[in-house]
Amino acid sequence: MTYSITWDLDSLFDGGVESKELSDRLSLLDTQLKEFDGLVKNWNVEADTPNFADFNQIFSTIETTQKGLSQLVSYVTAIQSADVTNKKAGTILAAIYGKITEFDNSHIILVKKLTGMSDDAWKQLLAIPLLQEQGVAFNLNEMRTRGQRLLSEAEETIINQLTNDGLTGWSTHYDTIVAQITIPFTEKDGTTLDLSAGQAFNRMMGDADANVRKDLFNKWEAAWAKEAPILADTLNHLDGFRLTTNKLHGITDHLEIPLEYNRMSKKTLQAMWGAISENKQPFVDFLTRKANLFGKKRMEWQDQDAPVLIGDFKEKRYSFDQAAEFIIENFNKFSPKMSDFAKKAFEQSWIEAEDRPGKRPGGYCTGLPESQESRIFMTYGESINEVATLAHELGHAFHSHVMWDLPTISQDYAMNVAETASTFAELIVADATLQQAASIEEKVNLLDIKIQNSIAMFMNIHARFIFEDNFHKKRKEQLLTDEDITELMVAAQKESYCDSLASYHPHFWASKLHFYIDSVPFYNFPYTFGYLFSMGIYAFAKEKGTNFEDDYIALLRDTASMNTEELAEKHLGVDLTKADFWQAGINMIKKDVAEFIELTNDYIN
Repeated sequence: MTYSITWDLDSLFDGGVESKELSDRLSLLDTQLKEFDGLVKNWNVEADTPNFADFNQIFSTIETTQKGLSQLVSYVTAIQSADVTNKKAGTILAAIYGKITEFDNSHIILVKKLTGMSDDAWKQLLAIPLLQEQGVAFNLNEMRTRGQRLLSEAEETIINQLTNDGLTGWSTHYDTIVAQITIPFTEKDGTTLDLSAGQAFNRMMGDADANVRKDLFNKWEAAWAKEAPILADTLNHLDGFRLTTNKLHGITDHLEIPLEYNRMSKKTLQAMWGAISENKQPFVDFLTRKANLFGKKRMEWQDQDAPVLIGDFKEKRYSFDQAAEFIIENFNKFSPKMSDFAKKAFEQSWIEAEDRPGKRPGGYCTGLPESQESRIFMTYGESINEVATLAHELGHAFHSHVMWDLPTISQDYAMNVAETASTFAELIVADATLQQAASIEEKVNLLDIKIQNSIAMFMNIHARFIFEDNFHKKRKEQLLTDEDITELMVAAQKESYCDSLASYHPHFWASKLHFYIDSVPFYNFPYTFGYLFSMGIYAFAKEKGTNFEDDYIALLRDTASMNTEELAEKHLGVDLTKADFWQAGINMIKKDVAEFIELTNDYIN
């Protein structure tokens, strides 16, 4: 094996969560937090005007402290993800969250002071050499605007203190529950296994044997149904906390904060979902055709991601090394810098991909700003889907990589544009595999895999959005039982899939981590945005080839320095509030669907 399938964390802190190096870094962070708090509390805006020497020091301290917090959270989360039984990691992570609360309390004081500045003083502040060099005017203006809704310092401090055992507490409570879930499974040779949630999901959705998928899906549903009452409590209180803090700040629309976080307008969101809703039929037809190929009249939930194997075709498997080389080679066709970066990530063991018990489900990429590195977590299963996931996470890592030299405040890009870089990387892999198809049967298999992504974005994630939107509306009025929540979930799935499936996933709300993430509200529509936005970027990239590389990097570097509509206008010349942009991306995918249906006509009885 050329590349390690487990990641290297010792290069960050040698010895894990028990290391003296980690303990010393936590102690240093305490010192930095105290320094930041003192600087902010003692800052006198009038006395510091017009040179703002004290603010220069505050800005520098923010940079250092935020990098430290991010580095530590990423590292300890990585330890915990790779071994969900590591209780020490959970304890340390809770302590770091407490330190984040300290930072937020001090930061509120700073924002309140910035918000209280006169317009003239504010203009003078933005004109100082440090901020001109750093180019952070957009980010500071954004901070000042959002600061206008803040309550008093004392009230905001109380809310922040309660967040640790409220919003964040309920989020980490979900992790504790998931760590205890196992799914029993018996192999064909009689071997009985207890699969982790992550292992069971990969097998359930990707196994070529329909009986295996069905068996695991039934056990999967049963496992989450068993925990549904306690998970309903978790979701009720997590989103209840959000709704309460919204109300305290005079926010009545539960979508205001998610849209503000993603720096996009409701008009853009409505244009996107509107275009998708008008174009569901081809995707319903695809799901029905795929079900027919499986010998069924209508698609069942657990069969959506199952491979289409027709004729004598056997699904190609990719070892981890083969996946790495495939990604490196095909990234190079669009961006040699992206390819070199991916090679570095593989060579330096930044990726945890081993299929073993004890890991948390799902996958993610996390940044380490102090070392200017990333780490990628997943459970790799050798299918082309996992190759795409690996490319997806490397896209995230590359996005961070091209921004490390920017001020921390200008690296804080939102989730919707984050998903653009990752999906762009995924599209490169999808098209590369299609171009190498050696037969109709293989092309059908690969088209299916590519279209699966569209189904996820237009159907599954749309269902998540509909569910979460309706849940928030009802949660404003009352607590919901697990039966109530399950009913909302099934109704959302039926609406999004145009009631075209033979079976649904009632406890999807319980099994999906994204509903329980505290840091990002409405962890759904940004995926669909990023997918379609990346379609526009990808089309542009195919026209320009490797000449697109610098344009692409320029776009990525701007992702935290302007709103989404401005970003699209500047770099692509498009209006995101108009349906035609979204329709153009959808039309590209509809061509793939039409080709899939045409190629499979002869395989339907």
